[in-house]
Amino acid sequence: MENRKIRIAITHGDTNGTGYELIFKAFAEPGMLELCTPVIYGSPKVAAYHRNVLDVQANFCIINNAEETQDGRLNLLTVLEDDTKVEMGTPTAESGEAAVKALNMAISDCQKGLVDAIAGAPVGESNFRLGNTDCKDQATLLEKTVGEGREALRMIVGKKMRIAFATTDMPLKEVAQAITTELVEQKAAALHETLLRDFRLSNPRIAILALNPTEESGSGAESEETTILRPAMEKLEADGKQVFGPYPAERFFGEAQYTAFDGILAMYKDQGTIAFRTIEQENGVRVCAAMPVVMTMPDIGPEFRKAGSGEADGQTMRNAIYSAIDMARNRADYDGARKDPLRKLYHERRDESDKARFNIPKRQAAE
Repeated sequence: MENRKIRIAITHGDTNGTGYELIFKAFAEPGMLELCTPVIYGSPKVAAYHRNVLDVQANFCIINNAEETQDGRLNLLTVLEDDTKVEMGTPTAESGEAAVKALNMAISDCQKGLVDAIAGAPVGESNFRLGNTDCKDQATLLEKTVGEGREALRMIVGKKMRIAFATTDMPLKEVAQAITTELVEQKAAALHETLLRDFRLSNPRIAILALNPTEESGSGAESEETTILRPAMEKLEADGKQVFGPYPAERFFGEAQYTAFDGILAMYKDQGTIAFRTIEQENGVRVCAAMPVVMTMPDIGPEFRKAGSGEADGQTMRNAIYSAIDMARNRADYDGARKDPLRKLYHERRDESDKARFNIPKRQAAE
């Protein structure tokens, strides 16, 4: 990123879905090439096929490796062989493999510093698994490749809120057993670090959502709020982190309490995503946080039924690219400032005023 425009790797996603349409429409906005230098990881033949089907103007510069990237152009790095078959609107093993190949190469180039972040076009889980990988989705592949045994923090972010998830993609009946004090502490700490490093929030306030839906069900001596969440919060507070709650989700979102916080930790996926999509509508971006590589995705699937119709909304991809740009730049600034910090000439007194402001009494917080 030093002395050059920020480079964003854009993987083409499922080649039978709307990935290329989203990418073409995202960069139909004139100012996009001023914000970043895009590198599409894909296939010139497949891109041309989609362009012809959609009947759009989309000029791209074909390159063989990331070192050939040119500013001011839509670069397309060849990942696939020319004989890749396109079956518009139909998920296949070949289209899943195409998505996996593109993402693997983008991750590798990001690790080498040839690109600065990844914005991935959508891929369906069912055929992603068919792409010669044992990973169920793009986030899992990123974890396996660069995570060194750590899990990514799955997030969904928009204009009004940033939500992370303690658990994801498991049956609801298994969630209560999966929630532990250690897990909540770990995920909240990862969210805190992400807000500091990738969103440049200097003293982030984090809301912890309750597992149970009401104050009555969560106030007992044996409830998860009492035995798991509050002990985790006490440990986080002792470590200097601003955490509040636990808040029953219905009132938290219904009364717009989320506006007082920089980040939210939901206990399971539906607890956060349903409210998020209701409030944010189509502004969502999925983030694979707490990884060495910055990666974002639009909060949509490959939308096979829309493939080739011209109906896909390019703003969703544009939002993912915006987020990747901001996060990569914020992380570089944050890490750079700590690599060679100025000698501190004074000691700050920690301001606890927010704790008083947001520490809603237990009965009031969940009535």
